[in-house]
Amino acid sequence: MRWKNRPPGSNWGDFGPDDQLGRVNLLNREQVLKGAAEIREGHSFCLSLPLNLPGGNLLNPRRNPPRLQPTYRDGKPMLNFPMTRVDADAVDIISDDQVLISLQYSTQWDSLAHVGARFDADGDGNAEMVYYNGYRANADVKGPLDYRDDGAEVECGCSGPHLSQADALGIENMAAHGMQGRGVLVDLHRHFGDARQLVGYDELSMVMSKDGVQVEPGDFLVLRTGFAERVVAMGGNPDPDVLHHSCPVMNGRDERLLQWITDSGISAICADNYAVEAYPAVTVTGKKSLLPLHHHCLFKLGVPLGELWYLHDLAQWLHANKRNRFMLTAPPLRLPGAVGSPVTPVATV
Repeated sequence: MRWKNRPPGSNWGDFGPDDQLGRVNLLNREQVLKGAAEIREGHSFCLSLPLNLPGGNLLNPRRNPPRLQPTYRDGKPMLNFPMTRVDADAVDIISDDQVLISLQYSTQWDSLAHVGARFDADGDGNAEMVYYNGYRANADVKGPLDYRDDGAEVECGCSGPHLSQADALGIENMAAHGMQGRGVLVDLHRHFGDARQLVGYDELSMVMSKDGVQVEPGDFLVLRTGFAERVVAMGGNPDPDVLHHSCPVMNGRDERLLQWITDSGISAICADNYAVEAYPAVTVTGKKSLLPLHHHCLFKLGVPLGELWYLHDLAQWLHANKRNRFMLTAPPLRLPGAVGSPVTPVATV
């Protein structure tokens, strides 16, 4: 086994010693049928932002908008390319493009390789850099530098054409399994509006009780905060004050909230905001995760996180029809080795 100790409160090994799906394993035939049973009207809703939003890189300085460009043939751009250049009698014109994209810029999935932690998985008193189910940094999840505990940075690199590679826990595992089942919407925005509001167990329970929301094991928990709607309204020119100081956000430091996520058996959390949880998190002293909800979900439980989903139209329809459940289909790109992916989720009611 890759580990002797597992983090307290984790489910490492519960789905097998080599599991790479975590609670995505709960998206089984039964869950797909539960989702399908929610299709009564045949209406579908696109839950993705345009992938060029939020615009700029104020939300996360290391993530930039996608950049489209043509493919090239013999040094010539293949946009409106007349095939007479190939055959004088041809009538065709060809357009063919490519994109440079940050995989977690807009509507996205986080894979289980997105956030790991320093943890003594070997039981030798030393904290290793590990991910869900004990998969190892630099052995299973590789980048161009090995960041050593002594502060050194050693060039290592990946074999093959890529500068980074998740040989375990990559996004392709979720794609191959099929991210489809029953979604359950919790509409925080309807209760808290646009104000910045930390949502812990008490607030979440209050909203679910008032709206008659019930979540069962294997469900997708879908959280509407209104944030993506603010992003759309800014039209690609985001206001930093809006980005960082508006709309409800989950309190990852709330231990009762984290325990509820454990006990609920949900397969994934999908939200319309950045990071799902408050970042920076509520300040505490001592050893800690800066992203405590990510730590709990991705590292301990294998619960993937969806971010920056667009939920306004779906939420309005569900409210008008006194419903909160729907069929959700949300496969990521089947891109081997990636730690995140754009997604165009579809809700069907």
